[in-house]
Amino acid sequence: MRREKFPAVYIMASGFHGTIYVGVTSDLIGRVWQHRNGAFRGFTDRYGCKRLVWFEAGGDMAGAIAREKQLKNWLRDWKLALIEAENPTWRDLAEDFGFDPLLKTPGADAAEAG
Repeated sequence: MRREKFPAVYIMASGFHGTIYVGVTSDLIGRVWQHRNGAFRGFTDRYGCKRLVWFEAGGDMAGAIAREKQLKNWLRDWKLALIEAENPTWRDLAEDFGFDPLLKTPGADAAEAG
């Protein structure tokens, strides 16, 4: 059975207030799987951006690409505010799609608490 695809802009993070990556896709679940499994060599793999912390779905692909470009031009503080408006704890939203929780690295709880 095929998953329904829909345009989405998303933000992946390495952890709470960590490195963030803005992307666009027509298959959010598939793209999250790719990020989590290191299917892409590059920025998200190098910086461990495996946590889905924000996404916006709907509209068409052209609109999603335009929104992605807009967000990529935003200051980091604006992106953090966008994430925290809907996800103040930076919870991994991928778990809502059935993904297993990410394993915590030693000291991650202390870093996230501070």
